[in-house]
Parts: sequence; C-alpha cells; structure tokens
Amino acid sequence: MTGAVRAQPAYGIGALARRLGIAPATLRDWERRYGIAPGGRTAGGHRRYQAADVARIEHMRRMILDGVPPAEAARAALAAEALAEMPAGTDAGPALAADPAAPALAEVPAGIAAGPGLAPGGPPAWGAGGRSLALPGRPPLARGLARAALALDGPAISRTLDNSLREHGVVATWEHLAVPVLAAIGERHAATGDLVDVEHLLSAQLLAALAQRASQASASRSSRIVLLACADGEQHSLALYALAAALAEHGVRTLMLGARTPPDALADAISRTGPAAAMIWSQTAVTGDPAQLAGIPRQRPPLRLFAAGPGWRAAPPGGKLVGSLAEAVREARAAVGAA
Repeated sequence: MTGAVRAQPAYGIGALARRLGIAPATLRDWERRYGIAPGGRTAGGHRRYQAADVARIEHMRRMILDGVPPAEAARAALAAEALAEMPAGTDAGPALAADPAAPALAEVPAGIAAGPGLAPGGPPAWGAGGRSLALPGRPPLARGLARAALALDGPAISRTLDNSLREHGVVATWEHLAVPVLAAIGERHAATGDLVDVEHLLSAQLLAALAQRASQASASRSSRIVLLACADGEQHSLALYALAAALAEHGVRTLMLGARTPPDALADAISRTGPAAAMIWSQTAVTGDPAQLAGIPRQRPPLRLFAAGPGWRAAPPGGKLVGSLAEAVREARAAVGAA
C-alpha cells in the first residue's frame, strides 16, 4: 500500500471528505491519532486515498456510528483489513496476552462457566487436521461459529452472531456461544501459540455485532443512564459491549467510555452525567486495584458502583463486585428502576 502511482483512481482528502460527509480535519485527526493513513501521496506530498483506504475508513465510520469509540473502531478496521489480506493459517504475530494464565481474549466475567472441558490445562482439541475446537456439551450453533472462525470466514461469523442475537438475545449469545468459543480458542493458543488471527477476527466481528445491537435500544424506561468504562490501563472492553447490548434490549441507556479510562476522567464523566450506576471492567489483576475508584464523586441520588470482571482484587470502596453478565444486567436495571 505504498507509492503514489496506482492503476485505480485515488481520492484527495477533500474529495474523500465530501464523499463520506465528514470534515477533512477528521481524516487528518484519524491519521495522526489512530494510524488510518492514505496508501499514497503525490510527488508534492498530497494525500491520495486508494480503494482499500476508502474501505478501511468506511468500516471505521460505520462502527463509530454504531457507538464504538474511535480508537477501538480504528483497531478493528485495521485488523479486519490485515486479516482480509492474510491466507488462512498464517501466524498473525505475538501472544494474545503477556500473562498466559489470563489470555486477553478471555473477556469473561468471573462466575460465567465456559463449560466442561474448557478449564486451563486441559488437552487441546486438534480434531481433523487441527480445524476444530473442544466444545463438549455445546449446541451446534457454537460448533458452527468455531468452524467459521477457524476458516476466517467473516460473513459466516457475522450471520451466526446476528441470528443468535436476534433469536436468543445478548446474554444467551454471550454466555453460550461467544464465551465458549473464545475460551476454546484461548486454550488452543495457550497450548500451541497459534490462532491469533482467528481471535482477532472473531473479536472484531463480535464487537461490531454488539455495538450495532446496543445502538438499537428500545424506548428508555428511565431518564438516567448506566456508565460503562474499563479500569485504568485496561484495554479489553469486549465484555462491556455485551453489557451495553444486553441493557439496550431492556431499554436501559448506557454511556460507553471504553478502554483505559483514567480515574480522573471517570470521576469527571460521573460528575457531568449523574449516572444511576457505573460498571467498571477489569480483566487482569494488573488493572484491578480497587483503590483507583476511591475518588468517585458523591451525588444525589446516590450512584451505584459496580466492579465487573475477573481482575478485581476486592470490591471498591462503597461498591459491589459483579460476577456475571446476567447479574450485571439485573443490577443495572434495578439501579435505573427498570427491574
């Protein structure tokens, strides 16, 4: 994607901005902050956006319109583009997490069982030619999702997730479809070091499906919102999107701050929006220090503070630990009076 001379036509920044209905300054900002850069430049240094560049930007813009924060939308768009150019079976790079005992992809609230045979340390499932995953006791839909993920078949993954969300809802899809498949991928990765590409694609598709579901909230039953954020330094936010989508099904409004929310930014957002509840996600013990939530501002009516995810070492001051997606939905609905 380098070089300014291409066979296909290219857009200048002004022409592309007009086509997409966004400001040229936005394109420059996305390039500077998120690496969403054009593939070529003229001899005079002017940006030239090729077809692949336009597709990447349109992907990012769609996700933002569905409620995904720009930084995460950019990562998903770049990952999707890289995977589209990658042959099946290609090693995508380093391990999923620095701590093999807590793979980054296993964004599963504590207390959600991934099913029999999926506990760390179990034998990897190779199946025929290594193209299957261990999913004992899981429905055919989960095995179908695993096959689509292993084949890097994005459309099939999207169809499976959309059908399950429509027919069974977010909580059932998360607990009985997404989490078991992600956990099985994590086990294979821990044993062999492969499937990084598979996890990236499935996570990006799942994020897009959940964000779209969250944007289609029914009429709100309360004027108050539930604020969703990751702990300071925590980059894994997929479970928060599952919660936002699940709450949307019940007409509960959410405000998504996403990954790596510093304590001062969290406190400022709470002061300015006055949410009924705040759910703060931590994936690993590195980000799960409850002391970071000690400065949450007091308000009237009182804020209900919840620490969700397996990373928390203890409940935060004045807060409560939440152990599953279903429990988080119940607590959030009660906080806004929609239970």
